[in-house]
Amino acid sequence: MKVWTFNIEEIVDVFGTNLEKGLSRVQVDKQLATHGPNVLAEAKGVSALTLFFDQFKSLIVWVLIGAAVLSGVLQEWVDTAAILAIILLNAGLGFFQEYRAEKSLAALKKLSTPTARVIRDGQKQAIPSSQLVPGDLVELEAGDHIPADGRVVWATSFRTQEASLTGESTPVSKETDRPLPEDTPLGDRATMVFLGTAAVSGKARMVVSETGMATELGKIAGLLASSGEEATPLQKRLEALGRWLVYLCLLIVGVVFGLGLIRGVPIVEMFLTAVSLAVAAIPEGLPAVVTMALAVGVQRMVKRHALIRKLPAVETLGCTNVICSDKTGTLTQNEMTVRQVWAGGVFYEVMGAGYAPEGEIRTKGQTGAQAGLPEDLTLTLRGGVLCNGSGLHQKEGRWTVVGDPTEGALLTAAAKIGLLQEQLDKEEPREAEVPFDSERKRMTVLCRRGSGWRAYMKGAPDVILNHCRYLHRGGRVEALGDVERQDVAKINETLATQGLRVLAMAYRDFDQKPATADHGTLEQDLVFTGLAAMQDPPRPEAAESIRHCREAGIRIVMITGDHPGTAQAVASELGLMGPGQESLTGIELDQLSEENLAHRVDQVGVYARVSAEHKLRIVRAWHSRGMVVAMTGDGVNDAPALKEADIGVAMGITGTDVTKEVADMVVLDDNFASIEAAVEEGRGIYENIRKFVYYLLSCNTGEVLVMFVASLIGWPLPLLPVQILWLNLVTDGLPALALGVDPPPKDLMRRPVRNRNEEIINRVFIMDMLGAGALIAACSLAAFGYVYWVEQAGVERARSMAFLVLAIAQLVHAFNSRSERLSIFQIGPFSNHWLAGATVISFALQIGIMVWLPAQKVFKTMAPNLSELGLAVGLSLMPLVVMEGIKAWRRARE
Repeated sequence: MKVWTFNIEEIVDVFGTNLEKGLSRVQVDKQLATHGPNVLAEAKGVSALTLFFDQFKSLIVWVLIGAAVLSGVLQEWVDTAAILAIILLNAGLGFFQEYRAEKSLAALKKLSTPTARVIRDGQKQAIPSSQLVPGDLVELEAGDHIPADGRVVWATSFRTQEASLTGESTPVSKETDRPLPEDTPLGDRATMVFLGTAAVSGKARMVVSETGMATELGKIAGLLASSGEEATPLQKRLEALGRWLVYLCLLIVGVVFGLGLIRGVPIVEMFLTAVSLAVAAIPEGLPAVVTMALAVGVQRMVKRHALIRKLPAVETLGCTNVICSDKTGTLTQNEMTVRQVWAGGVFYEVMGAGYAPEGEIRTKGQTGAQAGLPEDLTLTLRGGVLCNGSGLHQKEGRWTVVGDPTEGALLTAAAKIGLLQEQLDKEEPREAEVPFDSERKRMTVLCRRGSGWRAYMKGAPDVILNHCRYLHRGGRVEALGDVERQDVAKINETLATQGLRVLAMAYRDFDQKPATADHGTLEQDLVFTGLAAMQDPPRPEAAESIRHCREAGIRIVMITGDHPGTAQAVASELGLMGPGQESLTGIELDQLSEENLAHRVDQVGVYARVSAEHKLRIVRAWHSRGMVVAMTGDGVNDAPALKEADIGVAMGITGTDVTKEVADMVVLDDNFASIEAAVEEGRGIYENIRKFVYYLLSCNTGEVLVMFVASLIGWPLPLLPVQILWLNLVTDGLPALALGVDPPPKDLMRRPVRNRNEEIINRVFIMDMLGAGALIAACSLAAFGYVYWVEQAGVERARSMAFLVLAIAQLVHAFNSRSERLSIFQIGPFSNHWLAGATVISFALQIGIMVWLPAQKVFKTMAPNLSELGLAVGLSLMPLVVMEGIKAWRRARE
């Protein structure tokens, strides 16, 4: 029911409640049976066993399992054990990374308060909030968490903080008997309170209207459960790569097996050869190396304040086209700050941002420190401190506000010129207060001042002006005429159009203590002192980060629950509203069909006053245009869109548990600049993934060609299956992992966004891979043929020589793989010290298994003499020399 459209009498009739006694026990039991308990449904838990078996969905993994089974049938137990170890390593890494990925709805329950104060049968009682039913009469006060959705039926100075639900940072004042239009946005329903929000001031009573999954928070829980998660571009590319490799493997194995049978080779021997070729064709280490490289990338991103919860999200960042960013706490600091003060006809700029009392106040347009501050300014800020119900505190080095952020901003501004709240409270102790409420739109306090009294008032400028008769200007009090009133009204309008929230201050002195109950005396004939204009300021580094993202071809879209004027002002300051860009509100969004929204979505730079459903529609509209979308946010209302987006980005400091649990990435410092840094890392990691995929496949191509060519020309097998596995695990694995942390190119963020449909393997990739593989295979076959046919040293020593050349050639080829066009000497042979170290370690391991007796028995190797070692090194360098020549030719053509 749209209860915000009802008046209080209708609320009483609809829910059958009593505004003094609440519901009866009979009514409660009936409602509980109808609506059920006031709890959020939890998502069906994903068991650890299910998560573990999910790691075996990859086609490459199943091919590896098949190879392990075949090796076991042939009693090649070393091969079987090695393949199974690879499979389990990959599954274990993926399992532990994803173990906590499906806890979103459980986190939503943490926002429910455990108890509620209700009136039933005329008795006040505390009950578990799960037992609340529609119609219950609930008492609320500052500090309470709202236990359900409800209609406010009585309130005094009652305000709630709804940022986690609506995205608006300013506390919302609540009203009582004022029906609202049916299409009133969530953030403007001033007569309603919502589950998951909190009371920050005053007292109220509400009639519960919705409980459990019917609440606004419950609707978000439902969206969260229904929103899907698509496979990332990396997962899709690797799955396609796996299918390509399997088809290639089957083709090669079939050809070799058929040729062998035609030549009369025994079927068992040919079957062994076919299995060896299958092992050579499939890069067994690819899933593990990809996972480990992503894990290393995760550690690099942590250093740049970005925590990755799901490994494939690292690469997804690299092809992001659109970042849908929440405003509050993401692009802004989520700390109200006084930006300008108008007092005595003069504008003042307030330096510094946030609640820390750091920065100076100076006349607008003036540079450098200002000697002395006019009385008009100090009087305005003094009134803002004394007529204030909040407190400014420093805790663990961080300044925070207890109470209304708007009042906190006034305390901070005054502290910047030495007007401290504790000191002023002692100088002018408060003796009475007329609190703020949404109807009065003002607050008044009466303070003792020496032998007299002074009343301070603050509130909406138009309201304050109506209660003023004088103006404080130039250090003296003068009459406030119609011209002066019009001037103040114009200044207020100018500041408001800049997206600033404006408060006015005034005072009146009394010789005798006035009766505080007599508002007519206390709040009339006041002296107007000035205006304070404030906003939640943009993060200083956000504008530059947005500019960098634009240079990288990434669209930034602001999506907020805040007012349109505020949103547009922040967007303009950050440079978000480009030529031809427009803004839309939630109401306007509701009037667009899915087709119309998809058509207009690339023209909209700012969305204001939007709900969780709107954010979900926006993400889906971008998806319909084939874009890779990142969604940032910190509130509960952001969670469904975060889950639906290709990559969800939660704020680490201000983010709720819900957003952190559902997100792919958490920004630890709540800084938009960290998102830009993560995008850069994501692009670099994709480049590195492509490098080591090229490296692995070209090395495996060399191994396949060695086996394939040898079988075609009738040679003995140059490599044994266990030797191929060793090459894939050690000489491929360590250098490939080192390529995964290769330093990114300097122009990475000036390149256009990579198409999400771009295959890892393109024409240039295939040509280079086949060419490099052929060179590596030729060198290995030359070594085998020389030892076997020329030296006639036997097949075991020839295999050892081919094995050694293949290993060293692959290690050298790792340096080739760092760039398609730049020489290794241009990049710097040792600029990737991890690769240099991996090469040394892999070379030492390779020599070790050839000279250590126990390893010789396992790998069927023989120790090389010095001349053979020199020949092996010489042959292994040939691919590097040839590829350097090809790169030089490419650069010359460019």
